[in-house]
This record gives sequence, structure tokens and C-alpha cells, in this order.
Amino acid sequence: MKTKTNRKDFIKTSALLGLGALTFGVNAEPIVAEPTAKEADSKPTNGKYELPALGYAYNSLEPFIDAQTMEIHYSKHHQAYINKLNEAMDKEPSLKNKSIEELLLNLASVPASVKGAVRNHGGGHWNHSFFWKSLKTGTSMGSEFTKLATASFGDIENFKTTFEKVSMGVFGSGWVWVILQNKQLKIVTSANQDNPLMDAAAVPEMMPKVILGIDLWEHAYYLKHQNKRIDYVTGFWNVVNWDEIEGLLK
Repeated sequence: MKTKTNRKDFIKTSALLGLGALTFGVNAEPIVAEPTAKEADSKPTNGKYELPALGYAYNSLEPFIDAQTMEIHYSKHHQAYINKLNEAMDKEPSLKNKSIEELLLNLASVPASVKGAVRNHGGGHWNHSFFWKSLKTGTSMGSEFTKLATASFGDIENFKTTFEKVSMGVFGSGWVWVILQNKQLKIVTSANQDNPLMDAAAVPEMMPKVILGIDLWEHAYYLKHQNKRIDYVTGFWNVVNWDEIEGLLK
């Protein structure tokens, strides 16, 4: 997600497709993240970021996401991002006590020596920590999300169709996000391990709140679905933790 922009400018994204990720302005003052339930694992312990508890068994999301994929995704891929992030923090001890949100919200001020690692591996850590808590079987879309999605997209079917279309349009590796901004839901994309927190504008009413995200890296679905991304994307609705999302909206 490229964010080359004037510090005072804020470029609005499309509420419908949001293709090409959000672009935000950068403010000289550091942005402080408000902690949420999803961000409880983001603070380092003794200067080290740690793999957050998954909270459910690897096979809990079957048949939509298989146990082998979950185990490798969580214990190998996510752990690798954390390991690389900790290596970068060892080079810049002044950053060691910052939450991952603080680092990503203020990416422009991160020293050049570790900025790439914080963006890639810090982004990977935050994205996956958020993703795991967004997954659960047996929940139903809540009233607040239903109201917002209907107001923003016309109806729930159009919201889902748009989300799926955007997901299928992502070239290569990346993510699709549902964000709440200016009391409206938007669907946006980010490349690699970027996310909507990076280089966010320090204007409270313009700050996006991330509501939902889907990992579109092949390691998230290839063992089960091979090249059929569409099967993974359409099956995703069966494992969305709508209770968690409803809690974020309160």
C-alpha cells in the first residue's frame, strides 16, 4: 500500500470497491492507538512481541478452513513475522515498548533502518492477530453491522457480492478489509502485509476503524482450495465471527 502523499492531504477512497488501498496523510504528532479487545496482544512483553493465543482448535473452522492450513498459517507463518519483527526491534531498542498499533500508525517516523521490517513483519503480526479473532463458526450477523452494511451498500447481498468481487480482483498477495469511516462501511484493499492503520491521518473523524479482514495470501487457502480462491472467499462467510464484529461497533 503506497502512501506517498502530502502531509496535509487526505485522499478519500471509493465506498464501493476501494480498489488500490487507502491513502492517508501523515501528521508530525505521534498517533496514539485506542486499545481494543482485538489489540490486547499487541504490547510487547519484556521487549518481545509474542504469538497471541489462537483461542480455538485448529480444526474448529472445518470444513471451510482446514486444520492443516490453520496450524501452518498460525504456528509457522505468523510466528515467522513475529520473529523477524523482534529481530528488527533489537536494532532499535527505543521502539521495544511500543504497541504494534503505535508503530504502524506512525510508520513515517520509524527509523529507516527498520522501517521495512516494521511494515512487512509488524504488519504481518497485526494483520494475523486481527484475523484470528475474526474467525468463528456458528455466529450470525448482528443488527448494528446489518444496519451499516445496508446503509452503505444498499443491502447485505450487495455488500457480500462487492466484498467477493474486490477479493477476486486482488492481484498477488494481499488483504481485503471492511472499515468504518465517517459512519460508513467501506471495502478497501492492501498489498502484501499492509493494512489501513499504516500512515493513517491524525484526524479523529477520518481515522478508519478496521472491522473485518480476509487474508488473500495463497498460504491462507492453497492446501484446501489450490487455485480456487473464489471457494475460499465465498466460504469465508461461514467462519466470520459476527459477535466479535458487533462488539467492535458498540
